Amino acid sequence: MISDIGYGLSAFGYLVLLLLLFTVRKPGLAKHLLVLATLATLIWSLSFITLLTGPISMHQLLTADTLKQMVWLLFIAGCLRDDFSTLWDVLRRPATMAILAPPAVALLLPLITPVPAEWRFLFLTVLSLEVLILLEVMFRQSGENQWAFKPLVLYLGAMHLFEFVMYANATMVNKVELVYLVSRGYIYLIMMPLLVVAIRRIKHWGVDIFISREVVLHSSLLLVAGIYLMVMASAGYIVNFIGGSWSTTIQTVLVVLSLALLITLVLSNGFRTRIKVFITKHFFANQFDYRVEWVKLTKALSSPPEDKNHVYQIALKGLLGAINYETGCLVKTTGMDLETVACESMGNLLPQEERIINQLTPFCVKTGWLVDISEYTSKPFEYDGLQLDREALKRCRFQLVLPLLKQDEIWGVALLQTKDSEALALNWEVRDYLNAVTEQVGTYLYHHEAANAVAENAQFAAFNRMSAFVLHDLKNVMAQIDLILCNAEQHKDNPEFIEDTFETLHYTKARMDKMLRQLTEKKIDEVGVFSAHNLSVLIEKLIDSRCQSLEPVPEIHIDSEEKVVVDPEKFTNVIYHLVSNAQQATPDSGTVTVSLSCDEQNQRQLVHIKDNGCGMEQAFIDQRLFKPFDTTKGNAGMGIGAFDAKNYMQSIGGKLLVESEVGKGSCFTLVFPLD
Repeated sequence: MISDIGYGLSAFGYLVLLLLLFTVRKPGLAKHLLVLATLATLIWSLSFITLLTGPISMHQLLTADTLKQMVWLLFIAGCLRDDFSTLWDVLRRPATMAILAPPAVALLLPLITPVPAEWRFLFLTVLSLEVLILLEVMFRQSGENQWAFKPLVLYLGAMHLFEFVMYANATMVNKVELVYLVSRGYIYLIMMPLLVVAIRRIKHWGVDIFISREVVLHSSLLLVAGIYLMVMASAGYIVNFIGGSWSTTIQTVLVVLSLALLITLVLSNGFRTRIKVFITKHFFANQFDYRVEWVKLTKALSSPPEDKNHVYQIALKGLLGAINYETGCLVKTTGMDLETVACESMGNLLPQEERIINQLTPFCVKTGWLVDISEYTSKPFEYDGLQLDREALKRCRFQLVLPLLKQDEIWGVALLQTKDSEALALNWEVRDYLNAVTEQVGTYLYHHEAANAVAENAQFAAFNRMSAFVLHDLKNVMAQIDLILCNAEQHKDNPEFIEDTFETLHYTKARMDKMLRQLTEKKIDEVGVFSAHNLSVLIEKLIDSRCQSLEPVPEIHIDSEEKVVVDPEKFTNVIYHLVSNAQQATPDSGTVTVSLSCDEQNQRQLVHIKDNGCGMEQAFIDQRLFKPFDTTKGNAGMGIGAFDAKNYMQSIGGKLLVESEVGKGSCFTLVFPLD
């Protein structure tokens, strides 16, 4: 009576659902197959009401269950593509034939020859397992439609997981437990709301997915389930052989454990993947000898590049050599533009290939994945969220797409193809290996580009620095010309003034010629003629010719002196800058003195430029005095005189020392080595 009530309620529920389905307007053949499956479940439920059909024999039970499974498998086959228009389109597909072959054998074989009940239990266990595998495939490959298909998968998964456990247990104990048969009607009724939700959610029953032979034959679920069946059958034999009061307890424990195991395997794709990777890593040899491959890659990247473009060619050959491919190109992305920077037996990109790369770029930036075009063509579900133009894919001349990422942005991609060797499949090991290779090659490229950028910046910096020094010298030359013009009106009739003017003009011309050469040859400075000089002679000449226009006029004091090897012109410019600054910082009534002395103990010649002007704070000396292009003179100064003086002293092995006190004056000491 309890069983009849359950199956009766189930039949009534599926009758209502069937009537509702006739009113639902859903496109696609799968909707009509769902009507057929619902009708089959309705008839199946009615066939188990003993008040209508009488006692149920084992043959009737197994035949009814097999027919119901077959109809639901046909419905699932109709959901695996979105382009079926007729039932014949579904049936003639090889995948559908493979799906329907097990239930067909389970139905026809007992009509041909007697089949023991335990074998028929095993057939129904396999059918339930087949449904679970197909549901997993359908759900994993449905992509954006997973939310809509989830209730359907849960409904069919729960039903057939129950059937799997029931018939696996029957295989174990060689009979169908009554508790399973009595409760089935209620379970099918309770689970039916999930099917109703699925009908409301799913707009198009076909999801345009692909069933690959590898997924069906090599699924870890199928492998583990087969092992499970062997263990259950062995346990059942042992329980029957031992007998006693423990048999029911052991049976219950095994059922609960197996149910938990199956739920874990069905719901956790990551768990199964980790098991497969673990087995491959620890029980099979590596595909690559990493030490040899890494040395080979390092040698390939260590070859000296002939020019900037050769760097990209070296990088591409390193990637190709890492997996023994022969063809490929290296493409750099700049905004929306693609630039082929290196190529090996491929040629320029086709428009279709550029379209594919533009579609791949956001996916690669988001995931960092390597993409196997062949794998995507047959199993697009492996690249969740990636949508590529299938027509353009047919024209692509590359198999592997390796993204080169730089700080979460894509630098470019390497497109690789093989002609003579076998194409690599991107399993976990190849992916790990290629990730390491692309990381190394990417670092090689980024370092070379950074080095080129630094070199270019250095050239610009050198040219700018040279221009600043030339401008500084030009300002000094202009000061000399201004001095001539200021004195010309008063001394134009003085022969000595005329002679000094011509001498100054010759010097000015020589300085300007030198500046023009510097600008033309892009050199910061020319190497001067170094020779031994008495510094006092050079300083006196400087004061007489260039330091007379400002007050106070410098005074020179010689305590002791030795000849020093210097570039006279460069030395004169340094002294002129320091003396000129001292004059500008000192009132006309103050004093500026230049004194020379020898430090015989340390073999040094000292030149002191001292004034009693405004002085400087120590913080200014430490932070700003020798900082280039930092001036207190506004637009009148360049801010490189003190910097130039210090650099010159350091270049000849000397140094420039500064002592200053605000309100009392400053003293610059130039220390020259005596060699």
